[in-house]
Amino acid sequence: MAYQENFFTRGPSPLARLTFFSLLAIGVMVADHRFQALPWMRSGIAAVLAPIEMALQFPGRAGRAAGEYFTEQARLIEENRELKAQVLELGASRQQVELVKGEVRQLAGLAGFDNRFASKGLIAEIIRDARNPYSRKVVIDKGSRAGVAPGRAVIDGLGVVGQVTAVGPFSAEVTLTAEKNHTVPVMVVRNGLRALAVGSGREGMIDVPFIPSGADIVPGDELVTSGIDGTYPAGLAVARVSAVDKNPALPFARIVAVPSASAVSHRRVKVLSHEEIAAYPQPDIPAEENRSAKPSKPVRRSGGERR
Repeated sequence: MAYQENFFTRGPSPLARLTFFSLLAIGVMVADHRFQALPWMRSGIAAVLAPIEMALQFPGRAGRAAGEYFTEQARLIEENRELKAQVLELGASRQQVELVKGEVRQLAGLAGFDNRFASKGLIAEIIRDARNPYSRKVVIDKGSRAGVAPGRAVIDGLGVVGQVTAVGPFSAEVTLTAEKNHTVPVMVVRNGLRALAVGSGREGMIDVPFIPSGADIVPGDELVTSGIDGTYPAGLAVARVSAVDKNPALPFARIVAVPSASAVSHRRVKVLSHEEIAAYPQPDIPAEENRSAKPSKPVRRSGGERR
């Protein structure tokens, strides 16, 4: 009978293997702990396993990074939307603040603690321009119910705006100083020269006609109301001379002035009261009117004489 090898080769028994590897492990641990004999082995194994570990961690890290990216992007988009809304709100608030500050400055000018024309009168708001686009008129929100009457002077914090020319129950029409042929008696502050400021019909332009070419008036002179018409109190700023053309061939100089006040720059104006206007001297009454006036009653003296 021929020799036949075993199909499965038997080695050491499992118990022997367990005992051997247990003793080997204990020996390695003792050598590593007592004699620090295996750091190089750990370093080598760590160097070999590091790329494998990084490769295994890459999908998890990539997934977390992608989730954080989309979460951060959504958060930034929401913050950007909120910041844009805040910018719009702040922009609107800033415009409102600037508007309120401008109105406060204008009201302070109208209040005029140092202005002798500001103790009385009526503050009104400009609600619209006149229907005729070629006229220099505005409509205010105060009428006869508030005590506004035709002929009243209208000012702002800078000077004369115009004059009330038409009055309704709840609104009134104000003719501006730049309206064509609207006349305001004025005087030059520098030398007291009297003149007439006549509206040219052009926005921002006032003519000063009938001034002789030799008169002492130069660009920059300030024109104020002279008070001789009984409508405007004396001393209100009307305009400032911007150009003077003195042609020796003409009897009168061509003088152009810029209005001191502008109804297009403010929302509120002040209508002067009758008391403020009546408190200033009126034009002299001619002698003919004096003679036509009723004679005064005779004054009885103590001696019985009449005078």
